[in-house]
Amino acid sequence: MADPLTHSKAVRYARVAGLLYLVIIVCAGFSEGFVRSTLVVSGDATATARNIMQSEGLFRLGLASDLIAFMCDAVVAILLYRLLKPVSKTLSLVAASLRLIAHPAIGSLNLLNHYAALKMAGGTGALSVFEPEQMDAWALLFMDFHSMGYLIAGAFFGLHCLLLGYLLYKSNLLPGFLGILLAIASVGYLTESFGMLLVPAYEDIYLLMVAISAGIAELTLCLWLLIKGVRNTENARL
Repeated sequence: MADPLTHSKAVRYARVAGLLYLVIIVCAGFSEGFVRSTLVVSGDATATARNIMQSEGLFRLGLASDLIAFMCDAVVAILLYRLLKPVSKTLSLVAASLRLIAHPAIGSLNLLNHYAALKMAGGTGALSVFEPEQMDAWALLFMDFHSMGYLIAGAFFGLHCLLLGYLLYKSNLLPGFLGILLAIASVGYLTESFGMLLVPAYEDIYLLMVAISAGIAELTLCLWLLIKGVRNTENARL
């Protein structure tokens, strides 16, 4: 028997999703925007390995922080699906699947590259057969792999944002401008992912696009869900 989505239940789902979204923003922002951006020195394997070992606790905390964010993302995907299912069951399911693939799946597996960089920078045990310069080079290479994994996940997440934006725009649960913001954010994510694959010379531009578009869209959605909740579900259909 179908479980009806009452207004009170929708509000609870929205607030929980908003709270978890805030955790995601804080944790992912900390790990990517502070830990890795501080410790990883592009093109300098020795400096990167030295930074990782000198701040091993911080580097491990970044890994744990990412994992927490991805676990929360899995729950957010299901809650958003439940909220937007009355708009379109098929599109809501596709959007949720793309979000689950992006971070809980690809993002979580990509953390193995983060961990591998830590092991190579340490160079203990069986890894001691490598020369220090070789281990440093491997540590930086694994962090490069991690960055690429982020971009691959970002492509799936960009599609998710596009569908989520459409669903929000068509629904009366939330203001239509949130859907527009998410659609713009999807362009930023997709441009960064494919831009870095095809024309990496414009990396700074891609990063700026994502920082502005995704930052505004996702933080606004997060705060709206957390503070405002949703409107009456009676009109939340196409």
